[in-house]
Amino acid sequence: MSKFFFLLWLKWAVRLTTCSILFAAVFSFFVTIFIYFFQGMANLNDEVRSALFDIFKFWFMIFWALSLILAHFRGLKYIFNRCINGYELKLLTCKDDEAVEVIGYGDLPKLWRRWLMLNVWFVGSFMIFALIYTTIFTSYNGVFEWFNIFWLYGFILLSGYFSLITIGLKYKKIKIASC
Repeated sequence: MSKFFFLLWLKWAVRLTTCSILFAAVFSFFVTIFIYFFQGMANLNDEVRSALFDIFKFWFMIFWALSLILAHFRGLKYIFNRCINGYELKLLTCKDDEAVEVIGYGDLPKLWRRWLMLNVWFVGSFMIFALIYTTIFTSYNGVFEWFNIFWLYGFILLSGYFSLITIGLKYKKIKIASC
């Protein structure tokens, strides 16, 4: 069972990473091109390329933070009805214990809210543990000396693993079935 949850988490993490980075890169590219066009399309020398790259990096971080939420929601749909290591997660209907075979995005908001709040609590607890660890064992004094979006992303991935296990085992509308 632990291998099932690990492989399920791995598929979810790869999908989350790919979608969020791809969305952020595409949106950042379009904003960068938009700014370049509306600033007069200067000749592409080293200074202009450097400025465009800085604009892209700036918008990439903003769009990455926003696309994580979008990819979080979109990725939840794809963890169901996939046979992994002999097991699969089934989403149950509201009225009876029949599994939903074709899962649409309309079936997920209630589950997604619970899963997102569980992830928020896990990320918060990881931040508290990391802050305690860095205060005791390192020379860092505060959270803002070391914390950035990359640490947050690592905490999100780690919390995704534990929240998948928690939701898979404790949520009444999800069951683990053999396939």
